[in-house]
Formats: sequence, structure tokens, C-alpha cells
Amino acid sequence: MDPHQVTSLDQLRTLYREPADLVKAKKAHHIDEVTREFIESSPFFLLATSDRSGACDVSPRGGPPGQLVVLDDHRVAFPDLGGNNLVDSLINLIDNAHAGLLVLTPGRDETLRIDGSAVITTDPAVLDRWDGLVRGPKVAVVVTVESAFLHCAKAFRRSGLWDPDTWRRFGELPDHVEMFLAQSGLDLEPAQMRGFLEADYDESLSAERPGQATAGD
Repeated sequence: MDPHQVTSLDQLRTLYREPADLVKAKKAHHIDEVTREFIESSPFFLLATSDRSGACDVSPRGGPPGQLVVLDDHRVAFPDLGGNNLVDSLINLIDNAHAGLLVLTPGRDETLRIDGSAVITTDPAVLDRWDGLVRGPKVAVVVTVESAFLHCAKAFRRSGLWDPDTWRRFGELPDHVEMFLAQSGLDLEPAQMRGFLEADYDESLSAERPGQATAGD
């Protein structure tokens, strides 16, 4: 065994002090009106799930403000919008009905963390919450809040994530197409793959807008 590996809570606590009482107290078990406004204004969050063995997955979830809604003081919900059809997060939720959300708003360094049990539903009363916002999701995920709390700004400030001056440093990095082709080993021209992906993005996103028809209609 690696002698430097930390394997117990006692070992861990020798490295970190106990959190302050104020920090411990910030975890709420319900959604208040101020937090509700933050949640329903967010266009983006990260969804963490795991399978029954504990193998983890994190999925980005983006949409118009209102994609994440508060059903009541103890439940939030979001529609499953178009993706790659691997449905990794949904498969995990069937195996292990728990989820963690990290809710962001552009330009703000503080984020909201929500942890709780989660279910997949086709209940029309839930799916109808997004009428006029997005087009006909097949399912929604409802999370019963076990804890909701603000996460401090340090990570975002260390990274300079929202600072446009920091974005220039990434301009010469391989893009998503180059990484995909390297991983898959496909013999395709990057320009061809970029064109395919952009066309697919346009078609998929257009189909989600209210009032748009799809080829299957």
C-alpha cells in the first residue's frame, strides 16, 4: 500500500481543521424564496450521479433560464433535453437514485450545490412545467433536496474562469474535434467532422425550441 495514501477519517482530519460553525450552518434542507430565484434564473448546471458500484459521472446541463425549476420547498426538477442518447446519468439514477447539482449563473463566482435523492418521471404535471420554454422532453428528473448550500468563490477566482483575459491562453489548445479523432482513431478530416457536428448542433437545438417540428412529426 502507498504509505502516502490517506485511508481514514482520522488521517484526513490531521490535515484539515474542523469547519467553522458558520460553515456548518450554511447547509439548508429546503429551498427558500431567494434561493428559488437564483435556481430559476440559472441557464447551466452540472449533474453528478453514480452507478450502484459508486463509479461517478458528471454531465453538463444547459438551457434557457427556467430549465431548472422549484416544484416546492423541498423539490427541484429539470427536463432531460437532447444529448448523445448514451443516457449515462439516467441509467445511473435507475441504479442509484441520488444526485448532486452544481448550479451556476454566468459571471458569478459563487455557485449553489444541491444534493438529494432523485427520480426519473414522465408525469405530465411535471413535464408541462416547461411548456413554451423547451419542446416536449421525454422525461424529467425530480430531486428531493437533502442539502442546499452556497459554495464559496475561491475555485472560480483562482481559475479566472469568467475573466476574458484568461481565455486567450487556451486559444492554441487542441479543440474538441481533434481530441475526439485522437480518442476514436477515426480517419476523418477535422474540417469535415467540425461541419458535421455544427450541423447536428443546429438541427438538435432548433428541434428543442417551442413550435419547431422534427423529422419524426
